[in-house]
Order: sequence, then structure tokens, then C-alpha cells
Amino acid sequence: MKNQSPSASLFPCGMTRRECVWDMGVGFAGLALTSLLDGDRFFNRHLHAETQVAGPLTPKQQHFPAKAKACIFLTMNGAPSQVDTFDYKPELEKYAGKQLPVDKKYINSGGRKVGFLTPAWRKFRPGGDSGLLISDYFPNVRKHADKLAIINSCHTDSHAHGSALVAINTGKTFIGRPSLGAWCVYGLGTENQSLPGYVVVLDKRGGPISGQPNWSSGFMPSTFEGTMFRPVGDPILNLRGPRHITQSAQREQLDLLAQLNAQHLKVRPGGHELASRIQSYELAFRMQSEAPEAVDIAKESKQTLAAYGVGRQPTDEYGRNCLVARRLVERGVRFVQLYSGGGHLEDTWDAHESIEKNHGKHGAEIDQPIAALLTDLEERGLLESTLVVWGGEFGRMPFSEGQGAPGRNHNPYGFSMWFAGAGVKGGLRYGATDEFGFQAVENRVHLHDIHATILQLMGLDHEHLTYFHQGREESLTDVGGRVVTEILA
Repeated sequence: MKNQSPSASLFPCGMTRRECVWDMGVGFAGLALTSLLDGDRFFNRHLHAETQVAGPLTPKQQHFPAKAKACIFLTMNGAPSQVDTFDYKPELEKYAGKQLPVDKKYINSGGRKVGFLTPAWRKFRPGGDSGLLISDYFPNVRKHADKLAIINSCHTDSHAHGSALVAINTGKTFIGRPSLGAWCVYGLGTENQSLPGYVVVLDKRGGPISGQPNWSSGFMPSTFEGTMFRPVGDPILNLRGPRHITQSAQREQLDLLAQLNAQHLKVRPGGHELASRIQSYELAFRMQSEAPEAVDIAKESKQTLAAYGVGRQPTDEYGRNCLVARRLVERGVRFVQLYSGGGHLEDTWDAHESIEKNHGKHGAEIDQPIAALLTDLEERGLLESTLVVWGGEFGRMPFSEGQGAPGRNHNPYGFSMWFAGAGVKGGLRYGATDEFGFQAVENRVHLHDIHATILQLMGLDHEHLTYFHQGREESLTDVGGRVVTEILA
């Protein structure tokens, strides 16, 4: 440096005093930034991602002791009518053909016609010692009335199928959040490392209209996402590799790939998706030996197959799915979701055209299989450790859709769901809609409350089961949710 002043003389490190003071100032700012980032859990997040490489599906401790080790969610795509299934309203017979009272006419009909109050299309009869009234759409499920905790006061945030389905699965009406099954597997891991922790079985007629976001892992690693099994044929496509590649050769290939991926991940901490991809390769390899056996219902007895209605119509498909669900939880799968109804309108429970035609069809498909599932789980001692949940995305209106029409429109203001199994108090009816079954008025249960209760039964505190994302601790129930303790045993 020409004409260098004495004050600018070099230190032994080769820096001038001015450069040294400048770097010290920047360095202290860096310390402050580091402190802020650490307080924001920036570094912890990346450390957490690194530990996940060792096994994100490894079984984890419950927050507190609970009986339920697995959950089967029987999802009725299209929304069954509460007043025709599990919420008996004799006032509908008394006021049949009349309109809803003026004070209830704030409803959003979605542009569809508003008709007259219409009674239940089939009779309600008492079931079990509890005498719970259940309609003739479910005569076999009614035999298990003493196992059921029916919640008649559910309500949700949307009257549109797509957003309401996403909400009942993820807690929000918009896509991009982890599903209930993903939260359960994130919180608890899974008992069987050779099978997915979360399995989704769709109806052969199609899936929910909002699609994959219903079983997505959202902002969590894809390790926790639901694995889709097909309802007919080979449940898992492309599970087997090429015949000319032996299992030992495939193992060597995966080992080499794992080494390369691990080296790549080591210098790029926080690579959630790469870590998840490593795990998915390993899981797929292990599934090749165990998954075919897990879904092979041919090994079941003739009596069991007959009980589920396998081999007969209209129960064959849903019977197979329920039987596969039992086999999966029996083998340690944490969360299984079975969809009834696929595609749109009458192929689902979306009974705009006719309640009797629609619910008669779908009820006949699922009634016997669900009853068989409850019986089978109980006889094998699995009902003590398995939570079974039944419900749709919302309910249906107590009036017809148009004058003289036999269908009903969407109703997010009041609908029914039921719980059975581990930790549930059976033979119980909780909450109530008004005299017409229009809106929840007594002990109202929001979808956040449903999720909080399911997590509670699984041994997870919905307020403490969180995932750090974009600067805040996210949870399934967000800032809401109340555990419905009244239905807990």
C-alpha cells in the first residue's frame, strides 16, 4: 500500500487496524444475529432434521398413558345425513312439509333451492342395553350401540366438499397443512418399521375431490404422509423390482445410494425431503417382503370373509378394506383411513338427488363390514388398543332440496360422528342439535375439538404436539380445540 500511515500499519495477520476494527464490529453483529436465530430455533430445527435420518418412524413415547395404539378413521366422503342416520328428530314428522322457522333462515344454501322440512327416510330403533336410537340404514352397526359414543353436535367451517374434507382431515379449510394421520405418526412413530405408519384406502370410484392434500404431511417431511393402498387388485403398485435384480443386489444398491445421500446431507443440514427420501427407499425395500402378506386376505378363514361380506355384493369392496385395516393395525400400523364414496355427487354420500336412493346404496355397502370390523377387533383383543372413528365432512339439511324433492343439501352447522374402542365410553350420546337437526345447540363440538379428542385418546396432548415452521410452533388444532372428556372412559 503506497504512502501508508503509521496508523494503518499491518497486524501479523495481514490486516490493518481499520480492517480489524471493522471485522470486530461485523463479528459482534453476527453474534447478535446468531443469538436471534437460536432463539427462533433455527439451529435446533436443522439438528432435528439430522436426527430424523436415524429413524423418524421409530416408536415414540406417548405424552401420557393412553389405551389407543392405533386409529382407524372411517371417512364418509360426501357427508351423510345426520337426521337420517344417528340423530333422531321426531319434530321433523310433526312439522313435515313446513319451512324452517324465520329465525333459522340465515343459512347459506350454496345457491341451491330450500325446500320443506322432511322426516327421516328410514325408521330409528334402539340398539343394545343403552337403547341408542340408530336408523335402519345401519341395522348391523346398531347391534354395537353399547360400544359407540355418538356426538350429535359437530359443526365445521365450510359447506363445500373440497374445503370441508381438507378441514376434517387437517384442521383448516386451505391446503398445505399436515393431516391428522401425519400428526399421529409424527408424534408416535409406528410399531412396524416394515410397513407405512399411515395408510389410506380410497373407494374404487375415486378419491375425495380435494385429493392428496387430505392425507398430506404438509410442511412436515413427507415421511409422515399417508401411503395410498388401492381398494381392488394389487394394493401397492410397483412394489416388486425387476426379476433380474436379486434382493442382495438391490440391498447393495440401496446401501451405496444411502452412503452418497448421507454425504450430501452432511454438508447440507436441514434437508428434510432428502432425509425423507432416504427413509422411503428403505421402507419400500422392507415392504417388499411384509406388505404382500399384510394385505393377503386369502389367508383369512371362510367365516371371517363371510362376516365382512367379502365375495358378495354390495359389501365386497368395503369388506375387504375393513379386513385389510384390521390386518394392518394388527401388524403395528399407527393410522388407517378408509374412504367410503368416491368421485362426486351420487357416487359419494352427497345425496342431493335422493336420500333413500343414495344412503340406501352406500349404507348397504358399509354397514355389515363396519359391524364385522368392530366384532373382529373385539374378539382379537384389538378393540382395547384401537380407536375407531366414523364421520363425514359435514351433515345435511333437515329440509328437502326444493319442493317435493327427496334429497338434502349440505349442512355444516350440525352433524354427527361416532367413536368406539380404546378409551371411549360406549352407549353414550353427547351434544345435540336443535329440534329439527339443523344446527348444534348443546355442547357444541367443533372439528378442532374432534381432533383434540382423537389425539387425547392416542396419548397426545394437542397443545404440546407441535412442529416448528416459518417462525412459529404449528399444531393440528392451532389455537383452538377442546378435548371432549365426557366421552372418555
